[in-house]
Amino acid sequence: MSDIKQIRNFSIIAHIDHGKSTIADRIIHKCGGLTDREMKAQVLDSMDIERERGITIKAQTVRLKYKSKDGKDYILNIIDTPGHVDFSYEVSRSLYACEGSLLIVDSTQGVEAQTLANVYQALDINHEIIPILNKIDLPASDIEKTKKEIEDVIGIDTSIAISCSGKTGEGIEDILESIVKILPPPKGKQPEKLKSLLVDSWYDSYLGVVILVRVIDGQIKKNMKIKLMSNNQEYIIEKVGVFTPKPKDIETLNSGEIGFIITGIKSLSETKVGDTICDASNLIENPLPGFKPSKPVVFCGLFPVDSSEYQKLKDGLAKLKLNDSSFSYEAESSSALGLGFRCGFLGLLHLEIITQRLEREFDINLITTTPGVIYKVHKINSDIINLQNPSNMPDPSQIKIIEEPWIKATIITPDEYLGSIIKICQDKRGIQTNLSYSGNRAVLSYDLPLNEVVFDFYDRLKSISSGYASFDYEITGYKEGDLVKLGVLVNGEPVDALATIIHKDFAQKTGRQICEKLKDLIPRHNFMIPVQAAIGGKIIARESIKGFKKDVLTKIHGGGAMDRKRKLLEKQKKGKARAKQFGKVEIPQEAFIGVLKINKEN
Repeated sequence: MSDIKQIRNFSIIAHIDHGKSTIADRIIHKCGGLTDREMKAQVLDSMDIERERGITIKAQTVRLKYKSKDGKDYILNIIDTPGHVDFSYEVSRSLYACEGSLLIVDSTQGVEAQTLANVYQALDINHEIIPILNKIDLPASDIEKTKKEIEDVIGIDTSIAISCSGKTGEGIEDILESIVKILPPPKGKQPEKLKSLLVDSWYDSYLGVVILVRVIDGQIKKNMKIKLMSNNQEYIIEKVGVFTPKPKDIETLNSGEIGFIITGIKSLSETKVGDTICDASNLIENPLPGFKPSKPVVFCGLFPVDSSEYQKLKDGLAKLKLNDSSFSYEAESSSALGLGFRCGFLGLLHLEIITQRLEREFDINLITTTPGVIYKVHKINSDIINLQNPSNMPDPSQIKIIEEPWIKATIITPDEYLGSIIKICQDKRGIQTNLSYSGNRAVLSYDLPLNEVVFDFYDRLKSISSGYASFDYEITGYKEGDLVKLGVLVNGEPVDALATIIHKDFAQKTGRQICEKLKDLIPRHNFMIPVQAAIGGKIIARESIKGFKKDVLTKIHGGGAMDRKRKLLEKQKKGKARAKQFGKVEIPQEAFIGVLKINKEN
C-alpha cells in the first residue's frame, strides 16, 4: 500500500516515568506487531541498562498496520523517545521525522518540567499534538485537574484529550482512532526526485552501519545508487527494510515512510545525523536543513584502576562510540593516575550510563575524575582557549577573563518545597527570572551556572522535594565569572588529577575540606608530608601528615650519652630531610574518590 494519505508518522513524548514505553507496548500489541508470546515489558528498550533503570536512552522506531473502525487500512510509524534531559537531542531528531506527537501526562503527577521542554520542541516544528492522560487505573489519578494543568501551563486544548492506562490497556483503541483521525498524513510527492532525511545510524557487527531514514519525496529502492550530501560520497543500497518491531526486508520505501537502509558503510563517521540522502543519478539542489550537531557539555577523565587495563578501556570506548555519536573522548595522561581518556558527555546521567556500560560490558574498574564543563579563557594577547581540563589552565598573569556556560532551568515543584529549592538555587549562584503557579504547584525559572549544576543538583532537588520536583534545562550561553583554578600540592608536588576550576567565593572552604580529607586518607610515611591547596602561587589551606619517628635512643646509656644521643638525632633529622626531598608520596585511590565526594557535597 503506497497511498501517502494512509500513513501516520508520530512520536511519543513525555516526562520520565510517565509511561511512554508502556503505551508503545500496548499499541504494538493491539496492532499485532508481536504475538502474546513475544511481548515483554518495554519491548522497544533493547539495552539491558534501559530495562534495568526503566528509562529510554535511544529513540526506537516501529512500523505497524492498523485497520480503523470505518474499515480503512493505515500504516503507523511510531518513534518512542527518551524523557530525560540528557537525551533531549534524541527527542529533537525523532520529532523532525514526524508530523504529530502523542503527549503523555501522568494523571497522578500532572505536568512536569521535561513535559514542557518536549512539547515546546514539538510545537516549534508545527506538530499536531494529542494529549493523553495515563495511569487512570491508579487511585491518585485526577483527570480534570491534569487537564486544567495542561491548559494553564502548556496552553494546549484538552477537549480531544484521551484517558488511558498503559498497564491495563484501557483507552488504547481510542488513541489509535485519534491518531488516524486527528494527526495529519505526511506531505510528499512520489514522482519527485529522491529527498530523504538521515534520522539515526548505529553499528551492527553483522551488517555494518544501519541507517534510519525518513523519505520526504520520491522513493528508495534496493540496488539504487544514493549520495550523502554532506560528504558527497556515493553508495549502493544493499538492503531496504522496516522494523515491525522485528527487522523486515522490503523492496522500496515510498515518500512519507520511515525505514532503514544498509549500504555496506563500515564507519559511523560517514553517516552524519540530519544529512540529506538523494539519488546519485538525479541530484537535488537544496539539502534539508538537518539538525545542529550535539555538543558535549560535561567533561571528566576516565582512568583504569589497574593500568594494564588501558587497552581494554580504549577498545571499550571505541565500541561505545560506534553507537553514540554524542559521546567524545581523547587520550590524556596524569602523573597521579597514569594513562586514561578525557571524555565528553551530554550530562551527568549520560556520564553515569557510559561508565556503567564500560564496567559491565567490558569488565573494567574505573576511576572518574571530577566532572567539569568547558570554560572560555580570554588571554591578554586576545587568544581564546576552550578549556576542558583544569590542569591545562594558563598562568593567571596571562588571563584577562574566564567565561563559564549558563543554563535556563525550569523547576516544577509542590508549593511546600518552594523555600528549600529557592535556597539551593541561590547557594548555586542562581538568578531567579520567573515564578508562576498552577494550582498548588510552582513553576520556577532560574538562570544558573552549569558548573554548579553538573555535580549533584538533580539529586539534591529530588531529596529535598521527596521526589516531587522536576527539573529541565537548556544552555543559554557564556557569561564572565570570578573563577580560579584550585590546585592541590602533596609534598610540594602538584597533583593534576585533583585540580578543579571553582568560583573564588567557594575556593577557601573547598580547599580546606580537600586538605583535611587527604590528611585522613594518605598513609603516613617516614617523613612529614605537607598537603596544600593553592590558587596560583598563593597557598590558601594546609594540613600536615606527621611522619613516623623511629626511636634511635633506647640502646644508648653510660658515659657521654647526651652527646651520642644528640649526634644520632641530628643524623635522623638529615635522613628525614633527604627522604622528604627524594621520597615519593603514593596517593591511594581512596583519596581521589574521597575528594570527588567532597566536590559533590559542596
